Amino acid sequence: MASPHDKFIDKSPLPNCMQIVTLTTDFGTKDYYIAVLKGNILKQSQDIQIVDISHNISTHDIVEGAFFIKNAYKHFPPGTIHAASVQSFNEDGKRIITFEKDGYKFIGPDNGFFSLIFDDITIIDKYQITIEKENEKVLHEVITHAVGHLASGKPIDEIGPKIDDVQVKIGLRPVITKSNIRATITHVDHFGNVIINLSKDVFEKERNGRKFLIYYKGREQIDVICDHYSDVEIGDVICFFNSANLLEIAINMGNAHEMLSLRKNETIQIDFLD
Repeated sequence: MASPHDKFIDKSPLPNCMQIVTLTTDFGTKDYYIAVLKGNILKQSQDIQIVDISHNISTHDIVEGAFFIKNAYKHFPPGTIHAASVQSFNEDGKRIITFEKDGYKFIGPDNGFFSLIFDDITIIDKYQITIEKENEKVLHEVITHAVGHLASGKPIDEIGPKIDDVQVKIGLRPVITKSNIRATITHVDHFGNVIINLSKDVFEKERNGRKFLIYYKGREQIDVICDHYSDVEIGDVICFFNSANLLEIAINMGNAHEMLSLRKNETIQIDFLD
């Protein structure tokens, strides 16, 4: 089924009436955990507007969580605080950190999560969030303390000690040769569209004007990249670069994930024809 990828996104600035705080977690929506987190944030200030990016990140999947924030954070007004809790644990040695990047502030676990969003995370000024309470290891207390500190306009460098060593994870990347690209399905969205870890820039650079064949499920192939869902008939397979600039396979008014049996982590191969 068609997703809203190709709709116009208004990027004009919004009036800065309230401090916007986004939340991205793997908590799910079945339990009360999100309510606890939000309630404690609102205790910090009632002039905070909380926006959910997603709470349905697959459990402990920092790659998926990073994908969501990477493609969402710039669509918010500058100054927005983006708070994340994916694969976060209340254990000794586990840190919650904060930093500024691109006019936004970020809060989240030091488990490699942010290295999957920002290639330059190691050179960004980062701070460990510390609170002077007996329950300083309780996750929601640390996050809400950080939100309150930043939302009040206090300097970020007063939130805790500056740190240089952060965990770094290397995300899955396409394998490129002179004649083909092997990429991976990294996400299946709500509509059953499958998103592949291949950007338009990389594709066009390696393609270099050549014709191509995109293979999925081994033998099925696509030789055209379209612009809009309406470029094909209802029920037909379509391939295009979405609003995140990533290759996507979909079915117009259908579910590619189910109808084509395409699954997360499967390989898509693109052969270039000389």
